[in-house]
Amino acid sequence: MALRACGFVIFRRLVQKPPPDNIEFLLLQTSYGEHHWTPPKGHVDPGEDDFTTASRETQEEAGLGKDHLRMVDGFLQRLHYQVRGKDKEVLYWLAELRDPNTQIVLSDEHQDYRWAKLEEACKLAKYQDLQDTLTAAQRSGFVALFLKTSERGDS
Repeated sequence: MALRACGFVIFRRLVQKPPPDNIEFLLLQTSYGEHHWTPPKGHVDPGEDDFTTASRETQEEAGLGKDHLRMVDGFLQRLHYQVRGKDKEVLYWLAELRDPNTQIVLSDEHQDYRWAKLEEACKLAKYQDLQDTLTAAQRSGFVALFLKTSERGDS
């Protein structure tokens, strides 16, 4: 049976910059192993559903609760890879940080965080499947922002 983890790809929109430079992704640097960069995520606890895991892990690892985030409908990425010879599946939903100035509060599992535009985020992420996920999130984020703007009649 594969290990399973769930999390959120979180982006913030900076109002003072025009697209595409107004989208930044949150990446956390682990305090263990190779100190890799990743969106907040973690293993599913027994009896816990995937979305609850993503919410819990984001709260624990970055200090961001449900009230801080706006979910982007229709975005779910599934990554499959091996860790120390074991299959692992990671599910990511996409969420926008409601207030781009919200403070990030790291857990002991992470030593640093960074808000990064897509190009820098992909360099930090290193792994192709995570880079593809961030690229898909950028597209979905723009679509969500356009729809939100269109609903207000600002298009």
